[in-house]
Amino acid sequence: MERFMRHFRRWMSIGLICILFVLQGCRAGSRIDPSAKEIAKQSAAAGFLASLVEKNSGFIGSNEKTEQAYLYDNAITLYALSEAGAVWHAEKLADAIVYAQEHDRTFHDGRLRNVYLCGDPSVDSGRSAARETVPLPGFWRNGKWQEDYYAVSTSTGNMAWTILALCKASQIVSEEKSAAYVAAAARAADFLLELAAEEEGFTAGYEGWDEVQTKVKYQSTEHNIALTAAFTVLADAIEGTDPQKAEAYREAAGSAYAFVRSMYDPDLHCFYTGTEEDGTTVNQGVIPLDATALSVLAFGDEAGSAKDMLDFVKTSMAVGPGFDFSAGDLDGIWNEGTAQMALCYLEQGMQDEYNATMGYLKTQEYTDGGIPAADRDGVSTGFVLSGTEELWEYDNELSIGATGWYALAQLQVNPLVH
Repeated sequence: MERFMRHFRRWMSIGLICILFVLQGCRAGSRIDPSAKEIAKQSAAAGFLASLVEKNSGFIGSNEKTEQAYLYDNAITLYALSEAGAVWHAEKLADAIVYAQEHDRTFHDGRLRNVYLCGDPSVDSGRSAARETVPLPGFWRNGKWQEDYYAVSTSTGNMAWTILALCKASQIVSEEKSAAYVAAAARAADFLLELAAEEEGFTAGYEGWDEVQTKVKYQSTEHNIALTAAFTVLADAIEGTDPQKAEAYREAAGSAYAFVRSMYDPDLHCFYTGTEEDGTTVNQGVIPLDATALSVLAFGDEAGSAKDMLDFVKTSMAVGPGFDFSAGDLDGIWNEGTAQMALCYLEQGMQDEYNATMGYLKTQEYTDGGIPAADRDGVSTGFVLSGTEELWEYDNELSIGATGWYALAQLQVNPLVH
């Protein structure tokens, strides 16, 4: 009996050692490479975004105070992290987008909602069970579940940026993942084709609650700039496998570009924000920075002199070392648009201006690498929030969108070049 017990203890010890080796191997094999800390060596902003992906294993929230994950913020983050070679992080974000697209509670036409919940949408928190449908953010009020009008809607611009991000992610992942991401981008693009306007360009999407969502008629210049790039990049991605569909996407890109060109004012050297609600009347009331800055990034001198456009922005929207959201009251600095301007300067070979703008953004940087939406609270845009009469303003609090563009500026990457 003693002899048996000695052998038993010996084999148990060997077994435990083997288990420890296996566990150590698993831990070593599961190391995220590159990690957020390593990514931060390329870009502090990208490193911060990567740390949020590691924390959430999926969608990341718009700031530290909410679980709301904006599709646009996550698309910009996905693009920046893909450029930084962050394969693990890119897969987490892209997989979340694909799952959300395939598991909507109502729609199965390729659309994506404007806002989701933080984390992995495929996992039911606390129970590790696969979800049949993806929940949307909301809250209880007076015993009833309430949801946000904008969150449940679908914006054409957000979809366009998501297509760009999925195509970018497809370039750094495995062949299987790449095919899945391009397929998801194509589903999104096919949905957007149905939003073609009567003459040229694309309308802004759908708004409202699931049962009564309505197709909005107005057209956005910023949306159509992103669409021009998104359709073109996707066409390039599928050219070898589906040339007929690729041609349809190229035609769509041409239509979006034609609309953007129609919004250019050759006297002011700027782009208007788009049309009024009727879809035809040009909206000249608010002239936003991004309509012009993104046109410079996407088209350079094609639509007009890029230098003249940048001079217009500087003359009309500069607030000290940065830029306001739009031409108007100049009541503060919008950091996302300021990062876009930094990239415009870089693209135009204006190194001193790029350095100066990046120097300002560095003063906005938190110790973790993120930056706020604005340099102060209450920076106005001139618009109201979708579905409300509430003024749309930016505050001095963390912004994932602004941080994503800051990361692109640090990486010196123009996401609209194709």
